[in-house]
Amino acid sequence: MLLIESIHTGSEPATERLSLPFEYRCKSRLRAKLTSGEEVGLFLERGTILRGGDRLAARDGRIVAVEAAPEDLAEVRCADANHLARAAYHLGNRHVAVEVGEGWLRLQRDHVLEGMLLGLGCEVVPVEAPFEPEAGAYAPGHQHPGDGSGARIHMMAGA
Repeated sequence: MLLIESIHTGSEPATERLSLPFEYRCKSRLRAKLTSGEEVGLFLERGTILRGGDRLAARDGRIVAVEAAPEDLAEVRCADANHLARAAYHLGNRHVAVEVGEGWLRLQRDHVLEGMLLGLGCEVVPVEAPFEPEAGAYAPGHQHPGDGSGARIHMMAGA
């Protein structure tokens, strides 16, 4: 099994690919398979959230590109920006991971949330696409190392 223990920050190109849905890109300990079929074990720093385009350093020196795998999502569109902001507010109030795009929101499929959004007057359409939700204001890159402010996206049970 190929062991991966760190994010690669160098300029070398990736020679392998690892395609994962968002749920698995939030795990720091994971057994998975490269797109080639080779089994890998991820042992990353706790709290790491992998994004499509990240590169990982395998113990044997290979560089592995992370891909956001397509998954079943709900795309939310509204009549105007005020309604879309209102939908985003209600999703954020429920600590739901949301991807924000030009005139739309995307979230993982959930019939209860979809019903709420329909009740708010939104159009909700199922789509299959890679999921790259907002990391939040206190996610890595928006904190000072060691200050304890490392809030993460909350993953709800069963999500």
